[in-house]
Amino acid sequence: MNAVTPPNRCRIVLISPAGESADGFAAKLEAAIAGGDIASIILPPNGMDEASYQAFAERIVPIAQAAGIAAIIVDDTRIAGRVRADGIHIDQGKAALAEAVERFQSEMAVGAGGVKSRDDALELGEERPDYVFFGRFGYDNKPEAHQRNLSLGGWWAEMIEIPGIVMAGSDLASVETVAATGSDFVALSSAVFAQGVDPRDAVARANAILDASAEAREPAG
Repeated sequence: MNAVTPPNRCRIVLISPAGESADGFAAKLEAAIAGGDIASIILPPNGMDEASYQAFAERIVPIAQAAGIAAIIVDDTRIAGRVRADGIHIDQGKAALAEAVERFQSEMAVGAGGVKSRDDALELGEERPDYVFFGRFGYDNKPEAHQRNLSLGGWWAEMIEIPGIVMAGSDLASVETVAATGSDFVALSSAVFAQGVDPRDAVARANAILDASAEAREPAG
């Protein structure tokens, strides 16, 4: 991941939303990058067929990587290899995660999603992925982060060393709520890329919130 940040400071993970063309989203991503620190971007297929998904990734991955941002493909290891992605996100359960960890973790990051409970998280954690994601792609349509994701993310941050990513809501104020859980990363999609939002301004504001949150948690003295 990219620039050096203070210890224990939550960082941004972007999620590409549905309904975006490759060129249109490329422009939005470039604007977001201008807003400041971004650790990584996850590119779900969002209903695209394999050819369309690969073409989308081929357009977006180099932009992210040129800015030092890790680009992560969801569930399709062949496309991840073809576009030379930095990681693969597995949303298909423990068996698929175990296979991806065994086959690909020496070459790229392997993350886990699809968590609905503590038991789910612990089962996936047994495979030692590079991160565990709490949330669902495309379900950040309310201003606040989902309470279950906040609860799971906070519990995970206290108990487990594997980094956690928690999905925020559509309002940037939810970034502070996620950071307060102690999670390593906050995932943002509609809060940055929704119609009428300036991606550069949104990322800049999110980073300001994360800076302030990290400073507030620094021990006194």
